[in-house]
Amino acid sequence: MVRPRKKRQVNFFPRAVYFKPQNIPLASLREINLTLDELEALRLVDWQGLGQTEAGEKMNISQSTLQRILKEARQKIAGALVKGQAIRVEGGEVTMPGFGRGLGRGQGLGRGLGRGGGRGRQGGPYAAGPGGVCVCTNPDCKNEVSHLVGQPCYQRKCPKCGSPMVRR
Repeated sequence: MVRPRKKRQVNFFPRAVYFKPQNIPLASLREINLTLDELEALRLVDWQGLGQTEAGEKMNISQSTLQRILKEARQKIAGALVKGQAIRVEGGEVTMPGFGRGLGRGQGLGRGLGRGGGRGRQGGPYAAGPGGVCVCTNPDCKNEVSHLVGQPCYQRKCPKCGSPMVRR
């Protein structure tokens, strides 16, 4: 029997979850998937300058596991840059304590809204209620569509260009 994978602690949620080369249509691009734990490892070590041991402690994993995650993440990003591929950030075996409930592999972006969907809070990006619009994240497109109740905008793709959408 295989030992279950330990969930990694991620203490931030990225503002952008999709990156693609400019002037290349989305339909002709190959995508690579960078998991939230891979992005967190890169953020802690490469951006914040923490040592691997300290970063591993923040993510509740060993230094050797962090080193393996970093190696995989760097290979994915380097390959995407060299080959002109798109990078999608999603999934991973993570918990996000600052964002409510954690998520398991393949369960979306981990918005951490819990059962209430964030509708009970005053203000903030998730308190918009049933109305509103979903806006394309592609700066060249900025297409807007009506928000569908029960379907978060981040789960939708732009009907014009296929980029992810966000709530406005």
